[in-house]
Amino acid sequence: MGFSLAKHLIKQEHAVKGSTTSKDKIKELENCGIEPYLVEFNPQLSTNHDVPNFWHSDVLVLNIPPGHRRNKVIDYHTKQIRSIIEAISGSPIKYVVFISSTSVYPKLPGLVVEDDAIPGKAGRDSGNALLQAEKMLTQANNFETTVLRFGGLYGGDRHPTKYMAGRKNLIKANAPVNLIHRDDCIAIITQLVEEKITGEIFNAVADNHPTRKEYYTKAAEALGLKPPTFKQNEQEKKYKVVSNMKLKKILPYSFIYPEPIIPFHD
Repeated sequence: MGFSLAKHLIKQEHAVKGSTTSKDKIKELENCGIEPYLVEFNPQLSTNHDVPNFWHSDVLVLNIPPGHRRNKVIDYHTKQIRSIIEAISGSPIKYVVFISSTSVYPKLPGLVVEDDAIPGKAGRDSGNALLQAEKMLTQANNFETTVLRFGGLYGGDRHPTKYMAGRKNLIKANAPVNLIHRDDCIAIITQLVEEKITGEIFNAVADNHPTRKEYYTKAAEALGLKPPTFKQNEQEKKYKVVSNMKLKKILPYSFIYPEPIIPFHD
C-alpha cells in the first residue's frame, strides 16, 4: 500500500519521501519520483548518515506493522515507536497519520466502534502492540496524530483468497469479513493529509460485510481458483462487525468499493 500511496500523492503534486528497509528498492523508489531513504528500526532508528533528512517533512504517514515476535512483540514495537517519536520531536513534522488495524478490538461479538478498543484486551499481541503505539503517538506533545484502523486489505496484487483457495473444512463460515480495498485506503489517507484532520481515531472498512463463505467462494471463482470448503452444521455464533460510521460522518467519506466482493482485478 505504501508504494501505491506514494505514487498517488506524487500525481496529486505532493513532494514525497519514502522509506525502505531494502537497499535493492532504493532505485525503484527513485525511478517513480519518490525521494528514497533507507530507514530501519531494530528496534532503534538506523544511524545511516542521510536519515535525518527524511524527517524534514510536513506530514508523516507511519505504517510499521508490529510483526510476530513471540512474547516480545509489544516490547519491541514500543521501542520502535519511542524511537520514531524522538525523531519526529526534533523535526518540522507536525502531523502524523498512523496506520493501525481492526485487530486492536477484543474478540467480542456485535458491532464495534472506535471506543470499544481496550488496552491489553485485543485478540492477539500484535493488536495490543498497536494500541500501545496509538496511545504513545496520540499523547505526544510536539505533533498531532490521526489513527486509521484498517480492516483486512485487498486489491492490486493482494488477494487474501489466494491463501484460502482449495482449502477444506474451514471454520467460521458465517463470520462477516471486515475488509477494505487498497484504493479506498489511499483515498482516505490522501483526504486526511490534504484536509489535516487531526486528533481522531477512525475505523476504515468497507460498508458491507459478506460472510467468509460467501466472500472466499465468489472471490476464488472470480480469480479462476478452486473455492475453499467450509465445515457443515457449525454451531451458530455472533461475530464482530466493525463500524465505519465515524469515518463516513466526520471526514466525510464515501467508499469507492463499498462491497468487498468486487472487484478482484487490479
